[in-house]
Amino acid sequence: MKKISFYKMSGAGNDFIVIDKNSNPGFVPDQNIVQKICNRRYGIGADGVITVADSNSYDFDMQYFNADGSTGSLCGNGARCAIKFADLSGRIKQETTKFLSNGVAYTGMVLNETQIKFFFNPPQKLKYNFKVKAFNQLINACYVDTGSPHVVIKIDDVLINPANPKLFYEDLNNFPVFELGREIRYHKDFAPEGANINFIKLVEGKIHIRTYERGVEDETLACGTGSTAAAVIGSSLFNLNPPVSLITRGGDELIVNFKTENQNIKDLSLTGPALVTFTGEFTIN
Repeated sequence: MKKISFYKMSGAGNDFIVIDKNSNPGFVPDQNIVQKICNRRYGIGADGVITVADSNSYDFDMQYFNADGSTGSLCGNGARCAIKFADLSGRIKQETTKFLSNGVAYTGMVLNETQIKFFFNPPQKLKYNFKVKAFNQLINACYVDTGSPHVVIKIDDVLINPANPKLFYEDLNNFPVFELGREIRYHKDFAPEGANINFIKLVEGKIHIRTYERGVEDETLACGTGSTAAAVIGSSLFNLNPPVSLITRGGDELIVNFKTENQNIKDLSLTGPALVTFTGEFTIN
């Protein structure tokens, strides 16, 4: 039996098990281990696992794993937590940190004790106003890849009852995020990898958002890449100028800023809270 030390961290309610490779040499987060420790009934419980290691060319090297053990996509809130952890562990020496996330280079900043800013690479495959067949109706949707693929849907475009074309959802709190999110996540239009599904509503100038995340296969309290996708798309749908404020399911506020030049998105960033909630140990064979 081997003891592994960990930090439990939260990025606006998006929670992660963070493991320092320096303190746990030889630890390999295979799919079985990731699934076990992310289990909220029999493990620690988390939306994903992050390992942080030293790097010769960067401040640190981050690896991210979804709760189901899959990997490959960017996690925006996870990246912000990794920046916070790298700062706490003494890996960041300058104002701007440069690091790897699953082999891709990114930058970020520690603004203060709780607020962390993460810079995205330019978003890809931006597409507005196409139809997705789900919930026995054709739903207007948008799409963008912000490091992970995201569908963004205004809840005002979803009928409560397809037999009544005048009856739409008004309250995001009562919206069927899990049921509709799961159906669209596996939609043939996004095969084979699937997509994350975000539902949004504009309330007093701020985008309120709820997200069904693939890899977690459930709603999360926040999604960094999803909030960023919603801000990019929502700025056009709702005629908002950046920075765009978003209110997550957990009640935290995330700020997305960017510039638009010749219809291209530049200097895309996500700012919000990241903190350590507790530390502990678990054992593996």
